[in-house]
Amino acid sequence: MISRLIDLLPRRIGQNILRSLKLPTRRSATYRLAVLFCIGLVLTLVFDRHAVAASESGNHLSSVINQFKLPKSSIIQLLETVGLFVGGIIFCIVLDRWFSNRSGQSSNIPLAEQARQLKQLKMGYPEGMTNLEVLRTQGLLENRLRPFGLNVTWTSFLSASSLIEALSNGTIDFCGGGGTASIFSQAADHVFVRVAKEKYTAPKGQAILVPEDSPIQTLADLKGKKIAFDKGSSAHYVLVRSLEKVGLEFSDIEPVYLTQPEALPRFRRGEVDAWVIWVPYTATQARSAYPGRSIADLESIFGDKASVEVPTYYYAIPELVRDYPDLLKVILEEVNEAGTWAKRQELEAVQRMTAHHEIDPSILETLQKHSGERAIIPIDDQSLNALQHQANIFRDLNLIPERVNVKDGTYSLQTKQNWTY
Repeated sequence: MISRLIDLLPRRIGQNILRSLKLPTRRSATYRLAVLFCIGLVLTLVFDRHAVAASESGNHLSSVINQFKLPKSSIIQLLETVGLFVGGIIFCIVLDRWFSNRSGQSSNIPLAEQARQLKQLKMGYPEGMTNLEVLRTQGLLENRLRPFGLNVTWTSFLSASSLIEALSNGTIDFCGGGGTASIFSQAADHVFVRVAKEKYTAPKGQAILVPEDSPIQTLADLKGKKIAFDKGSSAHYVLVRSLEKVGLEFSDIEPVYLTQPEALPRFRRGEVDAWVIWVPYTATQARSAYPGRSIADLESIFGDKASVEVPTYYYAIPELVRDYPDLLKVILEEVNEAGTWAKRQELEAVQRMTAHHEIDPSILETLQKHSGERAIIPIDDQSLNALQHQANIFRDLNLIPERVNVKDGTYSLQTKQNWTY
């Protein structure tokens, strides 16, 4: 019955009503009452077969009112209308309580039962994302969930935008990637929830490369040049802010929208003047065989604000948040464990290099500080405010069709849970 009512509404309104009833949110009671009121009104209009007749007899009603006398038939019709409206509201309240009870019951189901119900956990990852690479290769999640009989599968994707799209269509259940992609996905009405973020972004984790023999020396030299980057990715935002830093507009360059595997051969052939890249293509050992030199990186563009300005988020399907909260907690705990392990390995490698005077001691000091801290943290207002700033910039540039609210509880889960054992 609800589905039929939703079909009577404009498509987008219907989707939003269903989402308000079904997805885990932090919406206020006022909002929920407003939704129930609207649905109750629709129920009244649909089921009150006397509504049209009543509207057609408006002149008669006016004369009755003027005479301060209501015929018995009009009183009956009025009572029927009020009764149907109240009944609609009661029905919606019962429906809302049913969904709430279902959500509450699922949160009380033990981890073992949640694992048996889910049966298979589908993980997605972009190549080069350290925490998820470690989680996958070390088998941390499989070891944790094997006693419950839950099968874990892994699928790699080229970009965060393709990962979130896969979440929306049910191909995967959990993934990680840049925050910028989630803005474009939210604007496209994809269904996903931001559930956590990495605490630190590598200061050299993204860079703008130019060919070794290029006359381009500074960001200002990018004016009028062809620049390759993945549209809707964090590289997109890095480029916009880089141009802004030297007083250039996005319209001052010629964008060439390419995924990183597509961009590499064209960069080598000199078909683009610059390339905005991210891990693993930055100037590290993993990229030592790649051409080009860096004219800017996250550190030079954002300073110590890189982790806030260019965050990495973790995403889940709404059902995982709503129906399998203990499983989600396990996933986040193991992601954090993988990040801690990776930081220890990086610290040990840098310590060996420092001993041979191959690296700046200040880098070692920074890594030592970070090695004792969490790898991922809950989503907070600071991170969402920065992401909202990104979203506003893309809307002002007409790169997304409308303004989005990243604090919408449908898309962002703010929790005090620290995912500790």
